[in-house]
Amino acid sequence: MSTAAPAALAWSTDNCQVARAMSLLGERGSVIVLREVINGVRRFADMQRHSGLPRQVLSNRLALLVEHDVLHRVPYRDEGARERHEYRLTPKGFELYPVLAALADWGTRWYADPEGPPVEFAHRGCGSAVTAVMECGEGHRVDDPRDVVPRPGPGVRPFAG
Repeated sequence: MSTAAPAALAWSTDNCQVARAMSLLGERGSVIVLREVINGVRRFADMQRHSGLPRQVLSNRLALLVEHDVLHRVPYRDEGARERHEYRLTPKGFELYPVLAALADWGTRWYADPEGPPVEFAHRGCGSAVTAVMECGEGHRVDDPRDVVPRPGPGVRPFAG
């Protein structure tokens, strides 16, 4: 058994992209809001009723996702009512689809009811189920996560602590 320290201990985490992404997505409410919008539930009252999130939590998560350009607000007005907003994915928000697909895949394997998941992602073109796939820059599909290793990237900084 090797007792060598992990190479990652030499790298600073001050500029870690995972930590930065999780500062936005790490709250349960953020991922739930994204799930709702991806599922087509875009209006505040519908989202609150369907998700079960408390009003203030939902309001805060929506504001944060708009502030970070993951969602944008689109005005609408039902007849006789004041103007309200729907929430739609921005291009940055659409890039989170694979993240939600990966979470859904993992949840299906480990937490779905015996009869299966309540929602699946499907390819609009053929109707077949869509799953998240890891692939390297050369186009090789990576089926075993053990075949993926972290390495210093161009923004690496030495750990000073």
